[in-house]
Amino acid sequence: MKVVRAAKAGFCFGVKRALEMAERTSETSHAVSLGPLIHNQQVVKRLAEKGIQVVDDLKEVTNQQALIIRSHGVAPSVYQGAEGIGVQVVDATCPFVQKAQRLAAMSAQKGQQVIVMGDKLHPEVQGILGWAGNEAVPIQTVEEAKELPFYPHLAVLAQTTQLAENFAKIVEELQNHTDDLIVHNTICNATAERQKVASELAEVVDVMVVVGGRNSANTQKLASICAERTKTYLIETADELETVWFEGAEVAGLTAGASTPDWIIEEVFKKMTEMNEQQMDMASWLDSCPELHNGTKVTGTVVKITREEIFVDIGWKCEGVIPLGELSVSRKTRPEDTVSIGDQISAVVVRVENEEGHTVLSKRKADEEGAKDRLEKLVESKEEIQAEVVEVVKGGLVVDVGLRGFVPASQIQLGYVDDLDQFLGQTLRLRLIDYDPAKRKVVLSQKVILEEERAVKRTQLLESLKEGDVVTGTVKRMADFGVFVDIGGIDGLLHISDMAYTRIKHPSDMLKIGDEVEVQVLKLEQQTGKVSLGLKQLKESPWAQAAKNFPIGAIVNGKVMRITPFGAFVGLGDGVDGLVHISQLADHRVNKVEEVVKVGDMVSAKIIDCKPDEKRISLSIREGIADAAKASDQEALDSQSEIKPVTIGDAVGKEFPTEN
Repeated sequence: MKVVRAAKAGFCFGVKRALEMAERTSETSHAVSLGPLIHNQQVVKRLAEKGIQVVDDLKEVTNQQALIIRSHGVAPSVYQGAEGIGVQVVDATCPFVQKAQRLAAMSAQKGQQVIVMGDKLHPEVQGILGWAGNEAVPIQTVEEAKELPFYPHLAVLAQTTQLAENFAKIVEELQNHTDDLIVHNTICNATAERQKVASELAEVVDVMVVVGGRNSANTQKLASICAERTKTYLIETADELETVWFEGAEVAGLTAGASTPDWIIEEVFKKMTEMNEQQMDMASWLDSCPELHNGTKVTGTVVKITREEIFVDIGWKCEGVIPLGELSVSRKTRPEDTVSIGDQISAVVVRVENEEGHTVLSKRKADEEGAKDRLEKLVESKEEIQAEVVEVVKGGLVVDVGLRGFVPASQIQLGYVDDLDQFLGQTLRLRLIDYDPAKRKVVLSQKVILEEERAVKRTQLLESLKEGDVVTGTVKRMADFGVFVDIGGIDGLLHISDMAYTRIKHPSDMLKIGDEVEVQVLKLEQQTGKVSLGLKQLKESPWAQAAKNFPIGAIVNGKVMRITPFGAFVGLGDGVDGLVHISQLADHRVNKVEEVVKVGDMVSAKIIDCKPDEKRISLSIREGIADAAKASDQEALDSQSEIKPVTIGDAVGKEFPTEN
């Protein structure tokens, strides 16, 4: 077997530069890197031996350390945070990534909607999004691009390790979403060259080996490209090589991701060459082949993934294939969501050999067989399990428990579930409530677990709760007569009359569902678990200061709040009403209250009685009018000028003679 090494493989410029900067920094400072410097655990381990530790958050860094920004780059907020705590920053961001960051920031400043093509969870993409602002949108597929709305101005750029052909397809789709599309091709030249060389090599070899970190985006893409063309294995070190991979191969290819050091590539190349010199005898190999028949359970390595099938090396004369329908309990699963190249999986033989010589396998059946014993035990033990929601169907959710488990909508949570789609991809806490292996029926419930927990909380709360306690709760339900407040496992009633001292027409005038409120326990029935709550009781009663605020004889103004046959109630303040008896409405006889006032009128009245303990104030409009008239008369008298006395002489205007 001939081993051919790709012309372009291993460290790219950006990675090599980052490592050199890190090593120089470690010689003079206590250095840490924000996240693994590169996606290669062997290299990260070597750096750790040189004193460069990995941290996940700025909070872990002290101002005595030098912070190395890895080649993937970070958002501006990281630089600002480091500056704020006085940390020295060594920026090892790849120049190609820095270019993408600058273009993203510039496009956002120009008012263009920024689209970043790439893995939204990858640190490089997260960093670019940080430079582009809060409105930037990450996408990875043409399908995601099709869901975008129309934008007046659009700018698109790519994660540096993306495939050029995928970027071109997304650009073509984005032209339908704007009249002004600016395209920034930020795919790294070195990445594109490695992918091109790897693709060409995979076309002419019998088997391909890709070396690099399994969590490295560019390494995974190399493996994906090669797997579309030939049998491909993704490894991290030479120790993972298997002789059986190369049986019957005349030419084997070798390439590596941009984060793979030369010494690892050299070790792999050397071991592949040695395997070539120790070719297994074909006859003995055939003799050692396992005997297969329908129902046999086998274990193998995923070597190739297509849209319809997964190819698995099971150590037989030809790879096994798993049709998409036999991959998982979910009927809508994409192959790459379930398995990756290099994964070790178990499967059941459903056909020894198809027309193309492949053994047809079922991973789903293997998972089901493994799940049956476990599910039978769960029926007895009632043990809680966790399972991911893989589908939303009519009436409930489908979860993966080895078999297709069904969670009815009524068994998801304590209350009514309006939107089932919100649970897709979530992990639920479940208990098996119905299992029939013959019918492949598995019914589960999360609600029963939540109900038990609520019952325990309810019991504990009832034991500790006492009248007069002040507690915090959440408004759960609303009725015309009040609201029900969850105070930690118990729904207490907050009656409308205990919400405020003023009269309110409906509880919604003060509260809404979901509000958090502080309430007082007014009444507690241990036997029934009924709890009455009060809100106004936490505030001082307005009647406490009524004697001071409303002294007898004072004239007050207020609005007529309600009318009865015997008088009108006038609002004097928050929660305080005064009664104007029908006999006190006017200075003449009144047959009906409505003849004088109506609800909403503003009136002026005199306080003739105030009894705060009885929550009663008596008012008189009649006396108020009389007092006002007296005051007016007195004011008129007081305003008259003083009249001087007049003599008779003054009156007749003559002088009388005097006697001599």
